[in-house]
Amino acid sequence: MDKKVKYGIIGKNISYSFSKKYFTKKFMQLKLNHHSYENFDIQSIDDLPLILNENINSLKGLNITIPYKEKIFKYLDEVDENAKNIGAVNTIKISDEYKLKGYNTDFYGFEKSLKPLLKNHINKALILGTGGASKAIAFVLNKLEIEFKFVSRTPVNEQTISYSDLTKKIMNKYHLIINCTPLGTFPEVENFPDIPYQYLTNKHILYDLIYNPIETTFLSKGKKMGATIKNGEQMLILQADKAWEIWNSSIY
Repeated sequence: MDKKVKYGIIGKNISYSFSKKYFTKKFMQLKLNHHSYENFDIQSIDDLPLILNENINSLKGLNITIPYKEKIFKYLDEVDENAKNIGAVNTIKISDEYKLKGYNTDFYGFEKSLKPLLKNHINKALILGTGGASKAIAFVLNKLEIEFKFVSRTPVNEQTISYSDLTKKIMNKYHLIINCTPLGTFPEVENFPDIPYQYLTNKHILYDLIYNPIETTFLSKGKKMGATIKNGEQMLILQADKAWEIWNSSIY
């Protein structure tokens, strides 16, 4: 009889999770009948040891989502170099010795899905939000040599500006805008980041990490101004497939 193998996602209020549907379908397609994927919805990262203890004989890998991508570090035995540089983990591989190693696959998914959209004039970007996901985005922009600023309601350093700082002059220089906030996520689809959409042009790219709805208010407002738009679905699929590769490879 096949031994049960379990994967899952750690997060807060994650009933909407893309990952459970995606991996359950993948296991069916691959005829991995002894594999399962579970939502571990926890109110505090300190509940993680309980999850690990309850699934000690079957759990082989985890995805990590909001709001635990940065808080997870204290429970990891090892961290991959990229994840360490980013400062956020969204994938954990659990070894046979039950050692936890953290990775970041968000940056891989974002880079691969962004690159086909880039044009020569895209050399400056605005990252809306400063949470765990924004760190992976910043890592990729550094790698691609695209200058960027974070935009936050409460700026804390020189690399961060406030929404009220977004003048026409800035919008004319920063042609790539990435939404890393949850604003506009289903069911609160009427919400959107408070940027001056009237200054957007067909030179702009608006990238939203949200995938539900397919077209957020942020994206639809950009589209009306002629901007190129992209939602987070492809990034999610790419990062999930990279996590699957990590869980099943001896190289990692």
